[in-house]
Amino acid sequence: MVQGYQFTDIAAKGEGMVVAAFDNQVAYCTQAGAEITARVVAALRDLLERGEGGAVLDAVRAWPGAPLADALPLRLAGGIHALHLKGTEPALKAIYNGTQGVDDAAIVATALHRHEAALLPWLDGPPQTNEAGRSNNFIAAMLWLADRGLPPRFQCLEIGSSAGINLMLDRYHYDLAGVQVGPEPGAMRFAPEWTGNPPPSQAIGIVSTRGCDVAPVDLTDPDEALRLKAYIWPEHTVRFERMAAAIAEAAKSPPDLVAMNAADFVEAELAKPQAAGTTRVLMHSIVWQYVPEDQRARVTAAMEAAGAAATPERPLAWIALEANRVLHNHELVVRYWPGGGEPVMLARAHPHGASIAWQA
Repeated sequence: MVQGYQFTDIAAKGEGMVVAAFDNQVAYCTQAGAEITARVVAALRDLLERGEGGAVLDAVRAWPGAPLADALPLRLAGGIHALHLKGTEPALKAIYNGTQGVDDAAIVATALHRHEAALLPWLDGPPQTNEAGRSNNFIAAMLWLADRGLPPRFQCLEIGSSAGINLMLDRYHYDLAGVQVGPEPGAMRFAPEWTGNPPPSQAIGIVSTRGCDVAPVDLTDPDEALRLKAYIWPEHTVRFERMAAAIAEAAKSPPDLVAMNAADFVEAELAKPQAAGTTRVLMHSIVWQYVPEDQRARVTAAMEAAGAAATPERPLAWIALEANRVLHNHELVVRYWPGGGEPVMLARAHPHGASIAWQA
């Protein structure tokens, strides 16, 4: 449990929920060691509470949706971080350099008023938190699926792919509790802190990867890459290194990424022929909460219908690394067909791939 976090309905709207969302984000960032981001979000909360004006905060106060589900605090924090990364608001350096004894609220208020036109668009969409480290979980789940007898050649489909960094998972090397997977040395190398039994040691291969996003990010475009960097908490320096490596890989060969919503994409891909001896996998990470409820229902229905028709030669699997909003942690859950399709929790995992607590 995150200290200071108040468990509320993630879909709750209305008066009081906006400030509650900012309070909860401060608690979560503090727990995660993201003190700088916590300072920015706390400053925004203070400005909201004291009635600071301006177009940006007025839009936040009048938020029509559910601020927790919409990750409203992180939308605005990302925009402020972008101002710092671009150097367009020098006063922000005091916060991002960790200087103590400054008036965070005053600094952030100045940034809000000076850069309204630049900040307002950051409220239009959810954070893009593309993180290569989450591929650890996808690979571990595929090892487990192969150990269950599913063909170890995987055709991977991803929803909410953002820039498609996890679509390049076959270019990375993984050391999962001593189980080695992927090319050496690999475009990136991952060795998450591991507890519990190691995953099964299996020879697996990635046949293909294809993903979708409602607003795909082009890593080869400097402005779009900056947007992704702005959503990285500044304390997490290794994630900036990974982002640079992903940008270099995308420049060599971009991931197969299309602009589609999750439901349309899944329905279209499941309707395509599947080669015998391959396991078709739907995978996603830290995205389900952003998918509209009607689309979640369509994805689930499409997967279960396709699962009912799956065969040992053409099986189907569903790998999800998503937040458990009751226990406030992140869980790696797998379903597969034939095999009943019942959810199996394989692990509790860090959302950025730093650690995996294997349960299987």
